Amino acid sequence: MAIKITSSAFGANGPIPKKYTGEGQDISPPLSWSDLPAGTKQLALICDDPDAPRPQPWVHWVIYGIPPQTTGLPEGVPPDEKLQTPSGAMQGRNTFEKIGYGGPMPPPGHGVHHYHFKLYALSKTLSLQPGIEKPALLAAMQGAILGQGELIGTYERK
Repeated sequence: MAIKITSSAFGANGPIPKKYTGEGQDISPPLSWSDLPAGTKQLALICDDPDAPRPQPWVHWVIYGIPPQTTGLPEGVPPDEKLQTPSGAMQGRNTFEKIGYGGPMPPPGHGVHHYHFKLYALSKTLSLQPGIEKPALLAAMQGAILGQGELIGTYERK
């Protein structure tokens, strides 16, 4: 089942405003979602850039333990391992070696990069520590993904 995921900051396959990039304020964009599958116990979100020269893909955000009644994330989620809002959510380490969101910052002149915000609906509650990386989250989610949605934004540095 496909989850609908959108942002009020940019459209599907549209440019991500500079505010949400490493050249701007480097804050996370607002995200909203709907159409979660029945039986969803928890949500997880990964944002990565498969166009990065290395490592591929470059991981920009890992957030998990999101309660199923949550319908989105606000702009500027703080870079905390454990979040107050949404309650119980935790963030992992990105390829920048930081907790939370790290905005687009492709090499200048490398062309347009595509940032995949992937939301996963899970059939179980994951028992994970804060600060994990994408491979550990994907391993923990194996066999528990009920559905997913994806929003792609673009960014280019000239």
